[in-house]
Amino acid sequence: RISTPEAIPFIKMAAFDVTNKIMTLLAENKINAVIGNWVRARSLGVCDGVDFQSTGTVEKIELNLIHKVLVEGLIPIFPCIGWSSTGNPYNIFSNELAAILSRELKAAKLFFVTEFGGLKNKEYKIPDNITISEDGLLSRLNLNEAEEFLKLNAGDEQKSGLEVLALSIKACREGVNRAHIVDGRIEGVILEEIFSNLGSGAMVYSNQYENIRTMEPGDTPHVLRLMQPFVEKGLLLSRGEQDMLAHCGDYVLYEVDGTIHGCGALHIYPQGQGEVAGIAVDKKYAHLGIGNKIVAFLLEKARRLNLTRIFVLTTQASDWFLELGFEQGEVKELPEKKRELYDRSRNSRILIYNNL
Repeated sequence: RISTPEAIPFIKMAAFDVTNKIMTLLAENKINAVIGNWVRARSLGVCDGVDFQSTGTVEKIELNLIHKVLVEGLIPIFPCIGWSSTGNPYNIFSNELAAILSRELKAAKLFFVTEFGGLKNKEYKIPDNITISEDGLLSRLNLNEAEEFLKLNAGDEQKSGLEVLALSIKACREGVNRAHIVDGRIEGVILEEIFSNLGSGAMVYSNQYENIRTMEPGDTPHVLRLMQPFVEKGLLLSRGEQDMLAHCGDYVLYEVDGTIHGCGALHIYPQGQGEVAGIAVDKKYAHLGIGNKIVAFLLEKARRLNLTRIFVLTTQASDWFLELGFEQGEVKELPEKKRELYDRSRNSRILIYNNL
């Protein structure tokens, strides 16, 4: 959009009116916030012969100042105005600013609160491999699916959903785990998106599992070597090669450039139950969150298999599993076959994850 110099005073007025409304709502709920000029902007200039005048683009974010605000427990509020090094104000596209902020702040999630009702199959061309909800909405798209969707609908850029989807893809490509596109006209839409399984909007997510693959028979010696230090410390039960081969399809590996850094298994039991087992990560790479990714992958796999209750037996990692959403359980909650094999001399703690 073109912003003329004459329009800038009115744009600033509208921008700060919105930020003040947000500030007021936060104050009513005893939440402290602050509005700042942390965004350095430059003129968008002339593009394809069109002079965008006082429309700008983000040049720099004052991250150190923003981090100080966050450390103090304050919520930073950003108007859609950026200033040049000489103090000239520019009108910035709010959604673009949000995407850049999420990248620079290394945010896990980005929410676009929009004025339209999500991505609907009646309004767009839908690739065959994308799942649609009963009400005709696209609820989950990985990056490949999102890019395929965008490509299929190229030439229809007037639709706001495509613009926001493109920014969601860009944000996820640059490190954001998930970008959510929600309808801001719905009361409580962000809470619904966060706490319900399906949510109410469209979620674009990066593939945090791209380094995870199913174990193959030839991997067995490498996996046993990876597990051995944990067996020696009493963290894992000893497993033989034949046992590993018999359950090869249950195991997944975290591999980077041909080197296995971690492993884990999901064993399936009757009545919709499953066991997470054999979690091991090379200690040199433990700080990279590989174990978390393996467990998350196995829980997602369990969900796809319609397993509703997942359990784990552990002697020394209970706190870690509790942080991942497991809860304390008892022997009587285990499947009958597992109860019969439970080693009371080992006295493993039982943790349960309700995978609903």
